[in-house]
Amino acid sequence: MIEDKSLTEKYVDIAIPVLLPQQDGCAECVQRLLERLQAHRGILRVHLHQERQPVDLCIHYDPNLVSLAAVMRIAETAGAELRNGYHHEEIAFVGLDSADAAQVLTGELERLPGMLHANASYAAGLVFAAYDTKHLTRAEIERTMQHFGARPLAPVESGEAPHEEEHGAPAFLPHWMQERWGLILVGLGGALLLLGFAGERWLGWPAGVALALYLLSYAVNGYDPARHAIPAILRGKFDTDVLMLAAALGAGALGEWAEGALLLFLFGLGHAGEHYALDRARNAINALGALMPKTARVRRGEQTVEERVERLTLDDVVVVRPGDRIPVDGVVRQGASAVDQSPITGESAPVHKQAGDEVFAGTINQEAALDVQVTRLSNDTTLSRVVQMVAEAQAQQSPTQQFTERFTARFVPAVLGLVALVMAVPPLAGWMPFSESFYRAMLLLVAASPCALAIGTPAAVLSGIARAARSGVLIKGGVHLENLGRLGVIAFDKTGTLTQGRFQVTEIVPLDGAAPDEILRVAAAVEQHSSHPLAAAVVRAAQQKQLALPAAGGLENVPGLGVRSQVDGRAVWIGSLEMFEGQPGLESARRHIAGLERAGQTTMLVQREGAMLGVLALSDAPRPGVPGVMERLRGLGVGRLVMLTGDNPAAAQRIGQVVGVTEVKASLLPEEKLNAIRGLQAEHGTVAMVGDGVNDAPALASATVGIAMGGAGTAVALETADVALMADDLSKLPFAVGLSRASRAIIRQNLGIALGVIALLIVTSVLGLAQLGWTVAAHEGSTVLVALNALRLLGYELEKA
Repeated sequence: MIEDKSLTEKYVDIAIPVLLPQQDGCAECVQRLLERLQAHRGILRVHLHQERQPVDLCIHYDPNLVSLAAVMRIAETAGAELRNGYHHEEIAFVGLDSADAAQVLTGELERLPGMLHANASYAAGLVFAAYDTKHLTRAEIERTMQHFGARPLAPVESGEAPHEEEHGAPAFLPHWMQERWGLILVGLGGALLLLGFAGERWLGWPAGVALALYLLSYAVNGYDPARHAIPAILRGKFDTDVLMLAAALGAGALGEWAEGALLLFLFGLGHAGEHYALDRARNAINALGALMPKTARVRRGEQTVEERVERLTLDDVVVVRPGDRIPVDGVVRQGASAVDQSPITGESAPVHKQAGDEVFAGTINQEAALDVQVTRLSNDTTLSRVVQMVAEAQAQQSPTQQFTERFTARFVPAVLGLVALVMAVPPLAGWMPFSESFYRAMLLLVAASPCALAIGTPAAVLSGIARAARSGVLIKGGVHLENLGRLGVIAFDKTGTLTQGRFQVTEIVPLDGAAPDEILRVAAAVEQHSSHPLAAAVVRAAQQKQLALPAAGGLENVPGLGVRSQVDGRAVWIGSLEMFEGQPGLESARRHIAGLERAGQTTMLVQREGAMLGVLALSDAPRPGVPGVMERLRGLGVGRLVMLTGDNPAAAQRIGQVVGVTEVKASLLPEEKLNAIRGLQAEHGTVAMVGDGVNDAPALASATVGIAMGGAGTAVALETADVALMADDLSKLPFAVGLSRASRAIIRQNLGIALGVIALLIVTSVLGLAQLGWTVAAHEGSTVLVALNALRLLGYELEKA
């Protein structure tokens, strides 16, 4: 769109995906694009239209200094440079054993020359990086990761889960030992500790033998922390491994070898439990990618051959046998069968598919063979997009995660200062000997390490997103997971969301003597070129009567009012009564329309060459089960359920009463829906909007949480919304809200556990009320507890909750 603003300023809007098709979701890339365009002579101002979907880039320019064609070339060139010059990577890794180690790695990656953005997610086991390929390579990123203790895993083919090698296992060991190396070390160290303690206390062994066993336990259980702590100390970084190793060495320096060995054993045992919990959550995510078949049986002439899925092209025909997973997104060309779509949409019952129906990669054909024509390439299937978006969701931090990182960044330096004071002040003041103050300082080091605080929220977010994806609900990040759980207001589009979206012509009212079939024939000739649900109903009614439709051309939408076109060379207008206001001869039409709308009908007035032909009345039925959905939402604490529709108030109120919403806002133009969402936000703060992701894009984008129906069928719904219900099934909404509420509750519980244990341990360590072993047990126990608590979300069921 181009428009004059003055004699010396014009503007042009360009959709961001046109310029950055792969990077439009990267805020840093979009910002670089804005900066590059702004630097050109003649370009006055560049900004984004965030309320539009897809987001538009608006370029204001002086036509006296630069032409429109030049502006377009500049924008396309800048976009191409960014596409070619900037790369996005997701690098799976192993080797880090704490969330604060991942934060240190994030900081170091961010400082690399050419790095736009980096985030090392300990919970997900992934590094997300956007970088300038002219100044930085993946190899350099991986070297930095290795330098900080994270071992990158080799890229795997689409659909495979990354294979995790175990931490630091010698290569000559059998594979089963390498996989369990961490547990083997913990068990061996614990056995040596127990043997030394029993020999010293009960078996009468010499002190030197017990000390040797303690030292061996130190070496075994201290091996993994030392691998991370020593490089960290050399870099001037103090993470959890450094704190624990320092405390163990301090205990040894005071002659408390048993306590030091117990500290390292409990530290290793805690990490083993933490890794187990996080691996469960990661495996739930990786299981999505494992659904994708690697090969397909393809028709080649008279033969059927097996080929890799990535080699298939559009319009290839794939043969899917009963019991096979469907390897592609496509359309059934021959055959009929029941298909289990639960891996994608979460639907519990198989869906009957026949010729013309859409099927998705990763779903399971159950009854009979199907011939499926490929409509999307392997890297663009619904399943691959879902896997990609779930991976991206792991990189996005929730508000609570952001809070804990800010808190930790200030808390750790404060603790180190307090440790120095506890160590130095009491001996100088004569309150206690240095050995006692040093021991308490070591207790404080352990007590104040914020492991549980750092892992509690991301583990809950990871588990919540994994559980939702497994049930056909795609949540695109922790911020949306948390916001969904805070909702008190949900707004719904009516047509296709609360109703079936399949209107029927229920009455034809002739005006000025026109024949009913003629009215329907003219209206259907125009509406066959429109995709609106009302238009489809008019065309179906004409087809059912087998009416011959004349040619129509030049269809033009009148936003929020109707359409106009030409039929047999004569102007035809079809729309609401408001479209014809001010024209003569409306009295009779107005009376009929008022009566129909009082009965809850939607009306369309048909005019040809200025003459009113008649009124078409249509109705739409509510979706089955919607009243139950509304009741469950109210039971979850969503007190205000608002229906937004462009329909007339009488029809809207009738549907609203049937489905059970608490409020109806009718006769809304598209921009008025957007204003309604903003009004609700001003009144309530957090508001969700539920729609189909196409016509409701502005309102979905403006809402705190945009929820799209039928994400499996439309790429627009997947891209537009913050949450996508993969099946065209509103009954998943209470599950999503309930899961989010449960996630928020578990996040709060984990924060309470972490902060409570830290506060208790700080007090007891400073006052000398606890021994080192009990302090470590409480510290590591809280870390394992929050991770296991987060795992409860993987088994969440709304009915049980």
